[in-house]
Amino acid sequence: MGIFFAFLMFFLLMGVISVFGYLHYVKPSRLLDQLATTTSDAIPARLTEQKRKDGFSFGQLFIPIGNLLPVSPQDASATREELVAAGFRSSSSVAVFYGVKIVLATVLVLLALMFREKLSTNPLLHIVMPVAGGGIGYFLPAFILGRLAKRRRERIRFSLPDVLDLMVVCTEAGCGLDQAIVNVSRELKTVHPDIAEELKIVNMEIMAGKSRADALRNLGRHTAEEETKKLVAILIQTDRFGTSMGEALRTQSDFLRIRRRQEAEERAGKVGVKLVFPIFFFCLPALLVVTAGPGILQLFNNLFPIMNSFR
Repeated sequence: MGIFFAFLMFFLLMGVISVFGYLHYVKPSRLLDQLATTTSDAIPARLTEQKRKDGFSFGQLFIPIGNLLPVSPQDASATREELVAAGFRSSSSVAVFYGVKIVLATVLVLLALMFREKLSTNPLLHIVMPVAGGGIGYFLPAFILGRLAKRRRERIRFSLPDVLDLMVVCTEAGCGLDQAIVNVSRELKTVHPDIAEELKIVNMEIMAGKSRADALRNLGRHTAEEETKKLVAILIQTDRFGTSMGEALRTQSDFLRIRRRQEAEERAGKVGVKLVFPIFFFCLPALLVVTAGPGILQLFNNLFPIMNSFR
């Protein structure tokens, strides 16, 4: 057990040092870099940041390991879409992801082999524990990635009403759609960084020569959010047919807020049903012990002597 606690303390100390360094050194330096850039330097700064991300990092240690795993093009494409939906856009993100899966599975298998004698004496568990450790290590990154992508989609969905309101203000002030997207991405980057990053990528694709409709469709595909796809369809239709964009965006914003309120009311209505099992398994036993416990003890103290007297 000493080796286990040594490994545990090592990883715990490494995690604490990494978090401290990120919060006190890396994050402030990024904030100063963002404050030093101007609006006209937004695109070069974005390219510089992307180059810095593509440089050497801890994640690149997993790239050679991830390349050893044979993956079909369909699986690699699906994994890349999930990574993009979670906010990981690096060209080597797929290799890093599979490298993390291999390393984590190997580490858990080795830990299971090292400590299976101390954790259990059952020979069957000695075989099951390494297999279970490898399976958990291989499928755990995919589960975490799915959770990250789901949370990012939820953040994007919650930020859409604010995006639509600000876009309505920009269009009614006389800005075109492209300039409205630029203004929204600049103004909301501190409040809603996820949707601001997506809109900035849309603007970069349009300036690179891609058509506006294709860039907007890429926005819906990258976010993988149904409400974003509806917004993209509205923007494409209003741009194609020349209809009033401000009125369409205002209607969509009101619809999203109404739907959010309905979802909140639906969740509130389900609370009573969801509380049945916690109350039954956790609250009710304690309540019975407090209320009926003294009476049951008195019953046992008085009943058992009477029963013994009849023998």
